[in-house]
Amino acid sequence: MSLMARRVRGFRLVDIVALGVLVLLILGVYLAKTIAGRERAEIASAERQIAAEKTRIRLLQAEVTHLEQPARIEHLSETYLGMAPVSIKHEATADLLPEIALHPEPAPKVAALPEPGAAAQAQAGIAR
Repeated sequence: MSLMARRVRGFRLVDIVALGVLVLLILGVYLAKTIAGRERAEIASAERQIAAEKTRIRLLQAEVTHLEQPARIEHLSETYLGMAPVSIKHEATADLLPEIALHPEPAPKVAALPEPGAAAQAQAGIAR
């Protein structure tokens, strides 16, 4: 009696082995799909986080662009520091520099510092 023809409880041994292999293949495919689905969900979550971070980066870049506007900086420097653009009277040529060095002007007065909360409100764009 060959191994292929041997019977166990009325079933051929080869049929029982084939059924076992089939059950193992079905279980393997099920596990592979379950693991792949979990990884697919993690990848989707990571992609959503990346999209949210890109949106946040664009918002921060827009905020930096707004805060770095020359007109805004000029307005803040004039308002809180008392600074102003150099007038034409203060421009000098290279020939006049030795004369200016011999007769320096007195140091300008520093404007009073603004209230601590006022600067934060000005940066936040809150108008009084």
